[in-house]
Amino acid sequence: MRDTFNKMIGRTRYVVFRLFLHLGGGEVAPILGVLNSAGRDAIDADGDLEVLGEKLVEISQTLLQYDEYWLSSANEGDVFWEEGEAGDYVNELFTDSAQRYLSEPDYSSASGLNEPLSIPVTRNVIVMLTVAYEGEVPELETDLSNIQALKEGLKALINLHYKHRLKAIQVHFSPAQLGDELTSDQLLQYYPELIPL
Repeated sequence: MRDTFNKMIGRTRYVVFRLFLHLGGGEVAPILGVLNSAGRDAIDADGDLEVLGEKLVEISQTLLQYDEYWLSSANEGDVFWEEGEAGDYVNELFTDSAQRYLSEPDYSSASGLNEPLSIPVTRNVIVMLTVAYEGEVPELETDLSNIQALKEGLKALINLHYKHRLKAIQVHFSPAQLGDELTSDQLLQYYPELIPL
């Protein structure tokens, strides 16, 4: 009822959405390269929403290509009629995602220069995508714990960029540094919301 009233009086509907996607297997390590590259580009872009949107598209397309490695997912979000409230929720999700285990990358150029070149193969990767957008997107405002819904959700994220409806974009991932490993026990401890696909 409240949604209908707010639409009738012409208020803007803001949605804040977060997706967790767990990929597993010996072939998921290249995803970390895409994520790290996007992270460096996002830092260089200094918050330019157009560049961030292009990186979100690149990440979403990569995830769609690796769909055979999807193991579990979860999503959450909320609807707001005030931009400030939506922004507060984006900040809350950002803080939560950043505090998750192994989700803080180190983009300093000196890291790892004197370390031997023998690293464990990453077998688990968690990608956390948080966006804020205007309007309604039914493909994102539903349960994405099945493969087909998740594919539609990732395609909807891509479309939001091209329709210029994104207001905020954040990407976190774990492990965020080459050589770090995310074990099954750590997955359960730090990402308890994940639902098997």
